[in-house]
Amino acid sequence: MMLTVAEAYAAVLETVRDAGTELVPFEQANGRILREPVYADRPFPPFDRVMMDGIAIRFDSYARGQRVFVMEDVQAAGAPQLQLGNTANCMEVMTGAVLPELTDTVVQYEHLEVAEHEGFRRFTIKHPVKKGQHIHKKGSDVKEHATLLDDGALLGPAEAGVLATVGKTEVLVSKRPRVVVIATGNELVPVNATPQPHQLRMSNVYSLSASLQQLGIQPTVLHLEDHAESMKHQLAPLIKETDVWISSGAVSAGKFDYLPQVLQELGMQQVFHHVRQRPGKPFLFGTFQNGPAVFALPGNPVSGFMCFYRYVQPWLLAAMGARPAATTYASLSTKVSFEPTLEYYLPVKLVSQPHGKLMAIPQPYQGSGDLASLLLADAFMELPADISQFKKGDTFPVWKFR
Repeated sequence: MMLTVAEAYAAVLETVRDAGTELVPFEQANGRILREPVYADRPFPPFDRVMMDGIAIRFDSYARGQRVFVMEDVQAAGAPQLQLGNTANCMEVMTGAVLPELTDTVVQYEHLEVAEHEGFRRFTIKHPVKKGQHIHKKGSDVKEHATLLDDGALLGPAEAGVLATVGKTEVLVSKRPRVVVIATGNELVPVNATPQPHQLRMSNVYSLSASLQQLGIQPTVLHLEDHAESMKHQLAPLIKETDVWISSGAVSAGKFDYLPQVLQELGMQQVFHHVRQRPGKPFLFGTFQNGPAVFALPGNPVSGFMCFYRYVQPWLLAAMGARPAATTYASLSTKVSFEPTLEYYLPVKLVSQPHGKLMAIPQPYQGSGDLASLLLADAFMELPADISQFKKGDTFPVWKFR
């Protein structure tokens, strides 16, 4: 039985198992998925913070008509809070400093005239002043104990700064699944080999490996020849040692496509084998009890690449506890026709328009074996199976790989 894309996608996500957690130093958490909430250990900012270099005054004095203020002291950034001795005077303040006690307003140097008289610095205010100006009030950004980061957040540069601010030296994150990427076929040779006319260098597994590395996963790469017993011998030990298998090829109806049979003999429970989509119709998915999830992808490079981003990456992100990503939509730049009643994944170049829309430009594409077509594209546009004519300006989901 052939599943629809929606049915296959739901079946894949139903098998997601938690990858587990580990504590890592916060400096090494970039790109990881957070698995605990992070709270503010004190208010943000933790004090009334000066926002401009200048002077701090008591506004009441200004409101009574005073415009000339004598400097008492300097409040530097990083120094303990000082107190204004006479509210008719002022305190020089630097950006980032704590606001001196008994002051409530900051006037920047650009709005002041400075004079020296008998060893005292005097500041004359030359522009109108509002009470409380240029002060970043304590707790105005975040209250103490407020939740800053939720479980499932992707940790990046902004999050690193927050973790450092609250003193979170270690952070609980998802473990990365142990993944093996499997090339199949006697026609494949190593990348550094010179292929014979009937041979190809291994490439699909390196596209898949690079996609995994973008998720922070460093996979193991394995090559299986088209021999059933050899396949079983190499795969059997990996059942207890890995979390995910991603293979390329040997899942169609060819005479030497032994992989489905081998997986079944090893104990894999098949979930589905074919999906109503192009490219990627001969896509086998299954699971081992207490063993890996198996994504046996088609051998044609575009097919396997598309299936990775449509099915494998969402499974991996869910296993690592990531929040579900919002669907991205784009509008077709030109009309497209596709007759078979299959969901069609069209390679497109995404271009942002001045009016805010994302435009999808179809790229030259010679079929699922056209690896070079991916160099010109950013995403696959998902075109539904119940339509054969797609108009310019029609909007559909896109699955981005850049």
